[in-house]
Amino acid sequence: MSATSTEPIPGTLAESEGRLQAVIDTAVDGIVIINRRGIVEVFNPACEALFGYRADEVVGRNVAMLMPSPYREEHDGYLGNYRATGVRKIIGIGREVVGRRKDGTTFPMELSVGEAMRGDDASFVGIIRDITARKHAEAALRDREARLRAIFETLSDAVVIIDENGLIEQFSPAAQRLFGYTPEEVVGRNVAILMPSPYHERHDGYLAHYRATGEKRIIGIGRVVVARRKDGTTFPIELSVGEMRVDDRRSFIGFIRDITERQGAERRLHELQGELLHSSRLSTMGQMASALAHELNQPLTAVINYAQASRRLLGAGAGEDKLSPIIDKMVGQANRAGQIIRRLRDFLEKGETDRRLESINKVVEEATALALVGVKATGVKIRIEIAADLPRVMIDKIQIQQVVLNLVRNAVEAMEHAERRELAIITALNDDREIETAVIDSGPGLAPEVAAQLFQPFVSTKAKGMGLGLSICRTIIEAHGGRLAAGAQPDGGTAFRFTLPPGQADDDV
Repeated sequence: MSATSTEPIPGTLAESEGRLQAVIDTAVDGIVIINRRGIVEVFNPACEALFGYRADEVVGRNVAMLMPSPYREEHDGYLGNYRATGVRKIIGIGREVVGRRKDGTTFPMELSVGEAMRGDDASFVGIIRDITARKHAEAALRDREARLRAIFETLSDAVVIIDENGLIEQFSPAAQRLFGYTPEEVVGRNVAILMPSPYHERHDGYLAHYRATGEKRIIGIGRVVVARRKDGTTFPIELSVGEMRVDDRRSFIGFIRDITERQGAERRLHELQGELLHSSRLSTMGQMASALAHELNQPLTAVINYAQASRRLLGAGAGEDKLSPIIDKMVGQANRAGQIIRRLRDFLEKGETDRRLESINKVVEEATALALVGVKATGVKIRIEIAADLPRVMIDKIQIQQVVLNLVRNAVEAMEHAERRELAIITALNDDREIETAVIDSGPGLAPEVAAQLFQPFVSTKAKGMGLGLSICRTIIEAHGGRLAAGAQPDGGTAFRFTLPPGQADDDV
């Protein structure tokens, strides 16, 4: 290489400066270098695109020209204070500030400032990144969060969000009113506190099973279950559970609706009873079946509740997507009412049943929850004891549900004026290897003269009704090969117990 060559010698200062200039010129972020008095020395192409100035319009001028008021007027004072005291407010720290373009518009930017010494002189290097898009995204996210929060806080249905371990993360205002807890009392605690036994003890096992196998029993399906308030009382709810994932984190959101309200079902019930009782074509057994119309309280009440919910949604301007599921449920409950009448009438008039192998536990759980619909169960504490691994039973599910519905309803009504109102529903395998279900109340018990003929037709302890419910219940149970009996409890109250033979000895629930 000749002595007159203008090419930088490898490893020389000139080569290093050339490489540094290439980095500055090609950097995606804006780079501004100023001296200790705030005069711009370097203004790279990314800055030109960002601020709208050419480099020759900025180099040699005070960097404050790139700032809006009041930062423009304060900048020289900040530099002077730093030179005099060494106190840093941004150097080596970085922060979000506002920049000013040539056309006067402003934009948010992330500014990182470093100090470089050249002998006794100092320069400051500013790295600038436009964060307008990020700010817009953050604002949109805040807006969405505000909207979701408004929905969460104003929903008439209770909303409870839990993590994958069952710990409560959010508890809506409607949930507070429904369960009687404040968020401070439940957030961070296991959601099982909102459940009576045996669900209280089994919930963690269900979650663990789902995490291990992915098998869903309620997620994405919804069902009628029993919930527990802070004061220990229980009530029926319609529960719908959904799963959501954010990154690798899984949560579950539960929508809860209290379905204890009656509101108008009685009027329709009396109309239905009248239509059935006054039909000249009904036989004597058919008339007995018609008396079971009072057991239709649950599906009819559910229809009324869904109709009222539809009215509220229509008033709020809800679309078809929200109304269709409610209407489908309303139709389902109406069909259930018709199904009850048809199957019980067929059984009593013709002896026809639709029997299949069923889990008695599932039948009892569902019927218990349904039995509380339309019942004034305030103050009643319910304890459910479900035995594990019971054999399945060969039954007509609708008929056995009606027996459970009748017994639970009667028990709640018997305790209406009792000081202590406790109801226990228990399933077990008795000494004769039969599946036994017990409904035990803490009411006033049975008078001896009533107990002796309790299961005879037209015998009743209630002011209303024909006294046929228990008679027909016994007929149903005996037709299934079982027994239904009542007995007094040592501490007061009455226990109704019915048995069913196992359908298959080795068939687990």
